[in-house]
Amino acid sequence: MSNVFVYCEITEEKTVAEVSLELLSKGRKLADSLNLQLEAVVLGHGVENLETKLYPYGVDVIHYADDARLFPYTTLPHTAIIVGLFNELKPEIALFGATSVGRDLAPRVSSALRCGLTADCTSLEIGDHTDAKSGTEYKNLLYQIRPAFGGNIIATIVNPETRPQMATVREGVMKQEIYKADYKGVVKPIDVARYTKPADFVCQIIDRQIEAQKVNIKGAQIIVAGGYGVGSKENFRLLFELAETLGGEVGATRAAVDGGFIEHERQIGQTGVTVRPKLYIACGISGAVQHRAGMDQSAKIISINTDPNAPINAIADYVIEGSVQEVLPKMIQYYKARSK
Repeated sequence: MSNVFVYCEITEEKTVAEVSLELLSKGRKLADSLNLQLEAVVLGHGVENLETKLYPYGVDVIHYADDARLFPYTTLPHTAIIVGLFNELKPEIALFGATSVGRDLAPRVSSALRCGLTADCTSLEIGDHTDAKSGTEYKNLLYQIRPAFGGNIIATIVNPETRPQMATVREGVMKQEIYKADYKGVVKPIDVARYTKPADFVCQIIDRQIEAQKVNIKGAQIIVAGGYGVGSKENFRLLFELAETLGGEVGATRAAVDGGFIEHERQIGQTGVTVRPKLYIACGISGAVQHRAGMDQSAKIISINTDPNAPINAIADYVIEGSVQEVLPKMIQYYKARSK
């Protein structure tokens, strides 16, 4: 087997994206399980503090292509370099962030290498597999785990025959952890001309207009989240009032967003953001698998629901049976009366 590779996305500030650091943390664990090295691939220009940023996450090798034409991201040169590099180095596992860049790049690499790709994984583990038809046993495969069929099942997907085993993971799904603060690896420069041709640079970005992020729900320590059971956009005002009182942020399920109760930027779950707050107050949320995948790592979960059998109650630390309109005003009043 070869090693575990992580494609490191570069932000507007010319530093490594948070999702890539999260994948390095998980990649290090996978590499240790397989007794392999962890290798990072960085394509950009003038990336700041590259080694000091990546080495503490347990990176053994940084493959770095420093070329002004590689930043900002464009599809053709990045695809050509990754495909060429992977053809030579034969990764066992390759991980990409499920960002706009990762979702553009990873499928193209997978198609060129004729290997499998599992999108939006919520868990990655190492395990064995026996083919039901042939009886062939496969050792140390990457279990690519994600909700499927509208969240009705949790699917475990394996690629026993093709390499690399590829997966994309959304920001916040994996926990970002320092491996060793003084860990040291090596940097291997990538010869851009070796893997690309002039036609790969035919597309040039003249100008970009980037809207600043309005909501930082991922970093909130307290989140008051609402589902379709909240009932209306007007009722969501209670959630905003409680969140303001507690010093938190407001989140929502996909059903609430689709219902027009709140903007998409606040959506939590498989098709939204993944959060790990200290306190998560779920209001009128049934608890579909897709939503739980985005918040089940919260330290404390309080469920407010009229249905005592709602799936969200199974993972909640505390359950309050009642309507949002009945419970939230009492919580707001109680907290205001007892806070300084």
